[in-house]
Amino acid sequence: MEKTPAHHNKWISYKIPPDWDGKKVEEVLRGPLALSNRMINRLTRCRGIRLNGRMPWLGRRVKKGDRLRVAVRPLERSDLVPEPVPFGLLYEDADLMVVDKPAGVNVHPVHPGETGTLTHGILYHWQSQGFEGRVRPVHRLDRDTTGVLLIAKNAYMHQLLDRQLKNRSIGRIYLAIVQGRLTRETGAIRLPIGRDPTHPLRRRVAEDGAEAITLYRVLASTEQASLIEARLETGRTHQIRVHFAHLGHPLWGDRLYGGPGKLIGRHALHAERLSFTHPLKEEKMTFSAPPPQDFARLMEALGLRGNRPPAPTA
Repeated sequence: MEKTPAHHNKWISYKIPPDWDGKKVEEVLRGPLALSNRMINRLTRCRGIRLNGRMPWLGRRVKKGDRLRVAVRPLERSDLVPEPVPFGLLYEDADLMVVDKPAGVNVHPVHPGETGTLTHGILYHWQSQGFEGRVRPVHRLDRDTTGVLLIAKNAYMHQLLDRQLKNRSIGRIYLAIVQGRLTRETGAIRLPIGRDPTHPLRRRVAEDGAEAITLYRVLASTEQASLIEARLETGRTHQIRVHFAHLGHPLWGDRLYGGPGKLIGRHALHAERLSFTHPLKEEKMTFSAPPPQDFARLMEALGLRGNRPPAPTA
């Protein structure tokens, strides 16, 4: 598969190899190009598929050496008005970006008319580059969680990265400061999570909930608190917060789940590291962001110092 390097080039070109001779266009789109049914329908509507320069029927048979081109970066426009919302930029190319999200900012609007979100800030950043598109977060961070977040810049890239997320091949490492000293230095929390019927925002451990797995290790601890490194095997809403609160060790500052409210004005959770394979470059990529000042000050106030042994494994 040939990758198009130019920022404004929207097409990927695929030369039909001998082993795909005689296959249908639709089969090639689903196979080597890994397009979903939804993406194929979208491309068909916007005339974003070309076989040897012409729009083909999906049932047409291809021949060895034919050239199939797909508009994987179609022009898109967001309904939101760009705003200068600050964030850290760790990486960006024509198809994806990795950002360092600040505290107190929603990733995207959660109700009509909401402004000042990370999405607004990214759109403002893109506007300065002359780029238009829709912001497509690959995973989620709560409003008050800081750190590394992966963004797809088009639907095709989001589809490929979402597949990695579902296959658990995107690595996500968090730092958390929890109340008290844990009895085990390392562990795997395998407790399903569902909605709390008594509160519209809370989640809880529930037998009929969705599978949730958090691997952790203690980096430093006192009687008051522990600095935890947690790796997500699944990505349920509030997963780390719910799991540690259920164990009797809620996060510092997490008033929703009963954590100590002093010394920090939010829950002490930071997405420190992210790793994934770039779907088009086929390169392993790893990014990290240091904890923000309020997190570092809380560590200092609680006397937490941690070395960094190897990350936990399943």
